[in-house]
Amino acid sequence: MASLETPVCDFGWKAIDFDLPGVDGKHYNLASVKSEKGLLVMFICNHCPYVKAVRERIIRDVNELREQGIGAIAIMSNDPSDYPEDSFENMGRVAREYAYPFPYVWDETQEVAKAYGAVCTPDFFGFNHKLELQYRGRLDASRKEAARVDARRDLFEGMLQVARTGAGPKDQIPSIGCSIKWRVD
Repeated sequence: MASLETPVCDFGWKAIDFDLPGVDGKHYNLASVKSEKGLLVMFICNHCPYVKAVRERIIRDVNELREQGIGAIAIMSNDPSDYPEDSFENMGRVAREYAYPFPYVWDETQEVAKAYGAVCTPDFFGFNHKLELQYRGRLDASRKEAARVDARRDLFEGMLQVARTGAGPKDQIPSIGCSIKWRVD
């Protein structure tokens, strides 16, 4: 398991559209998940200890950001052949078990992860109402274990600023997580 950090936010980079199947049987694209003030695109998976450590915090933050006009979607791009816990069936199980308040979709070809430049799970891309990138940082100080309960909520605060002003904070701390499990063809 390689641990990687995300690159610095490329402010203004435009979100790339996609059409991906959700565990709920529907297909999702940018238009179907974008909200009036922006969109949070998350690359997550089921097996990664970094994701498991913050799963409940992601749910909390997405619920609170929705109230501020920010939509959200979670994309799973790992190759499940070596990580069966990340299979489409297990994605559905996890989404139901945790009552994900966002679509959980499968990027089977890994084309979306490559187009976005996703490098790890979790990897967060926060866009404003024009679908311009404004946040590419961490959720909070969590690593493989959840940070203290009173830890600063970097992602939430950054996306709240995006909702209010259309611009993200200039200083962002990279997310860290397990590398995307790329398909070997």
